[in-house]
Amino acid sequence: MTAAPRLALAAALLLGGTALAKAQQCGGDFGQFLDGVRQEALAKGMSKAAIDASIADMRIDEKVLERDRAQGVFAQDWRQFASRMVNGYRLKQGKANLEKYAAVFDKVKAETGVPGPVIASFWGLETDYGAVLGSFDTLAALATLAHDCRRPELFRPHLLAAIEIVERGYLKPAEMEGAWAGEIGQTQLLPEEYVAFGTDGDGNGTIDLRKDTPDVLFTTGKYIQSLGWRRGEPWLQEVNVPENFPWERAALVNKEPRANYAALGVTKADGSPIESDQLPAALLLPMGRGGPAFLSYPNFEIYLAWNKSLVYSLTAAYFATRLDGAPPVDMGNPAPGLSVDQTKQLQQRLTELGHDVGGVDGIIGENTRQAVRAEQKRLGLPADGWPTTDLLSSL
Repeated sequence: MTAAPRLALAAALLLGGTALAKAQQCGGDFGQFLDGVRQEALAKGMSKAAIDASIADMRIDEKVLERDRAQGVFAQDWRQFASRMVNGYRLKQGKANLEKYAAVFDKVKAETGVPGPVIASFWGLETDYGAVLGSFDTLAALATLAHDCRRPELFRPHLLAAIEIVERGYLKPAEMEGAWAGEIGQTQLLPEEYVAFGTDGDGNGTIDLRKDTPDVLFTTGKYIQSLGWRRGEPWLQEVNVPENFPWERAALVNKEPRANYAALGVTKADGSPIESDQLPAALLLPMGRGGPAFLSYPNFEIYLAWNKSLVYSLTAAYFATRLDGAPPVDMGNPAPGLSVDQTKQLQQRLTELGHDVGGVDGIIGENTRQAVRAEQKRLGLPADGWPTTDLLSSL
């Protein structure tokens, strides 16, 4: 379920020679573009057979371009998205899979430090535990996005890595199907991640992230570990926040020792005290001070590295806490939010006021929330970062 591409950071390739320099270009004649891909793959030492077999599947897929330009799912508010995604079916299946593959999860945790519920949360959200892998031709999708001039520096390395997957014999070109942005397998990893972290979890001599569950779990655990997972630490915790809390301190960018929040009266969801220690934490209010509240810890940053959307990341992290035994979150009584069109109006007005909201897209990202806090504070309102119709009217 990847509505927006989860892209690993990619540096531009430093290539010499006229032919390889040409391989970095996007747009133009598609045949010439493929010639450049072929030359670059050959320069990386891949076989002519694997390259020819892969390039035979490459074409422009207009449906991929349509999806790339219409990523609207994260315009939903967190309550809408989380309630839909963390449903009874996924919770039941997730707990059943944690039990079914307990021995594998234990091995992955021992090796990487990543708990089973964390891996299972991505597994469930991305593909319903392997039930919905996607039907887009991976090679065609990546060729389309690498040829397109919006983000070729991100997609071209994955296109080359997809050829390497064929080269290594992990998958044949015809088997490479997945999400529209090139993700493959039961946890929707991109080809560079597949190549870098692919692990033969059951020792059968190959790495198949589409059908082989032990391979999926080991590879996903190693990828999460590579993002900086801190062994033995929490990732998210529901809390209660007192009415007199200094709301401007409730922000993803504001990391404070957990002891500070304890001193300000923040408690666990059941009212018991939170730990008063130096573990860094940020207080997240996805729907303002009237809605649910969470403390996010350093391990939450891994969710944001997986997917930059706060709506998705917070949902995945919350889902993992539920699979780990936490009760349902109290959704509270948040003030009604804005529609997509109203959010665009707000972002336009905030831009006019000199704020950098990251673009007028109708999605309430962290830049928009920071701008909202600044204006709420200027207007004498509780600066909780949640835009409402009253705020829009005031501006």
